[in-house]
Amino acid sequence: MSDKSPKLRAALDGIPTYKPGKPAAEGGPAAFKLSSNENPYPPLPGVLESAARAAASFNRYPDLMCSGLMAELSERFEVPVTHLATGTGSVGVAQQLVQATSGPGDEVMYAWRSFEAYPIVAQVSGATSVRVPLTDAEVHDLDAMAAAITDRTRLIFVCNPNNPTGTVVRRAELERFLDRVPSDVLVVLDEAYKEFIRDEQVPDGIDLYRDRPNVCVLRTFSKAYGLAGLRVGFAVAHEPVAAALRKTAVPFGVSQLAQDAAVASLRSEDALRERVDALVAERTRVVAALTAQGWTVPETQANFVFLRLGDRTQDFAAACEKAGVIVRPYGDEGVRTTIGEVEANDIFLRAAEEFRAQL
Repeated sequence: MSDKSPKLRAALDGIPTYKPGKPAAEGGPAAFKLSSNENPYPPLPGVLESAARAAASFNRYPDLMCSGLMAELSERFEVPVTHLATGTGSVGVAQQLVQATSGPGDEVMYAWRSFEAYPIVAQVSGATSVRVPLTDAEVHDLDAMAAAITDRTRLIFVCNPNNPTGTVVRRAELERFLDRVPSDVLVVLDEAYKEFIRDEQVPDGIDLYRDRPNVCVLRTFSKAYGLAGLRVGFAVAHEPVAAALRKTAVPFGVSQLAQDAAVASLRSEDALRERVDALVAERTRVVAALTAQGWTVPETQANFVFLRLGDRTQDFAAACEKAGVIVRPYGDEGVRTTIGEVEANDIFLRAAEEFRAQL
């Protein structure tokens, strides 16, 4: 028997492992998970019923083209069906975008810190990551990003609101940036947290895409819609890009349960708005309390808050876990905490206040 291992692509060496939010341990002190930006509410009205109907046909493959969902999205956002593509969450579509645009010798640009899947999907494709530091206010530095574009740049991610800082780029600055990007470079507006935005100066990416063929918009049903466990997201882009996404999609990747649940969720808009408004109100309360405690909190338009803690990051995360909530630490940079149930938020605020008192 040969002692040689199968040859694997060298591009995979050193790829960081995606780190999901740590779950609350059963029987442990941490009763609430605030580490994954999940919606604390159960599925929207009609979703469980649609799931039960779909469960009866699990022996069958799902609709490959996601026809029902595509038609619903087309009507909702007033875009042609040919401008839509679906995938396993917005992160799945993000990976399809990199596969469709970038390979060895190409560059994929994004802010840092931003969504941690970006460097992973870039490296899997063999492309080179170009990370542009955030500003001191934890916002995308669009001028620096525009200056970093080269003839090797193929794809630029703009996470708006940004994960994990929650900060946004507004219409005027985003449009100036888009005007500076060459027309053959694809700009992806990752709007996974779009529904939580209350700043009227932040544009809807779909409005920007309409007359810009090099703009693609990512959306997901994982966050506001509360379907994180079903893995369904979509992209809105002009036909050449959308067609490429459909080519790079994993066949039958989006289950029928996920498709039907997404359609039912889209039809429960009033209930969605009520739940999102409640989370936004809790966000306002949490930010005000943290500010009153003396913390510097970036202006967040997402369903989470970020505290830059430096070398105290891990200690803070441990203190929160001991108090009863799991938060998301980022090395020695800071902690992201999801806005959850009122009780969970109260526990987090008490832990933050006690930790602050010890500094």
